[in-house]
Amino acid sequence: MARKPTTAERKWHRKMAVGLFNEVWRLLEKSRSPAEDERMIHAAHASRFHWGEVGTAVNRAIGDWQISHVYAILGRPEPATYHAVRSLATCKLNGIEDFPLAFAYEALARADAVAGRKRDLRTHLALAREVGSKIKDKEDRELLFRDLKSIRPTRGR
Repeated sequence: MARKPTTAERKWHRKMAVGLFNEVWRLLEKSRSPAEDERMIHAAHASRFHWGEVGTAVNRAIGDWQISHVYAILGRPEPATYHAVRSLATCKLNGIEDFPLAFAYEALARADAVAGRKRDLRTHLALAREVGSKIKDKEDRELLFRDLKSIRPTRGR
């Protein structure tokens, strides 16, 4: 069993998790070089690692969602799917609903689109919409539905 982090270590892990999470968003919002794509992948994984050390189940679910999102944006369906499934599993295992659950389904839909899994895409979009319609915060709900509109299948069945 891993030793429990000290208060100083917990603060450091949290600072790193948040900073790296925000770095991923900064990179997502710009035109990137291949080196920046790599940096974005590593930053997303590093953020999730730090949340794994000190975060809640919600932090871990959102961390896996962000990794999935990065891979989907980069056109890599297998790791996008893997981390979307992890995000959903964390939500289900911990009774997490609302925003994190809706975005776990969004991640699955986005991974399905990149992989060309049209049937799964329809299923996961429907689930994201169903859960998303119950998101309490209006801005979060609008963000989800805006993101869902950006999902387009790339190929496949």
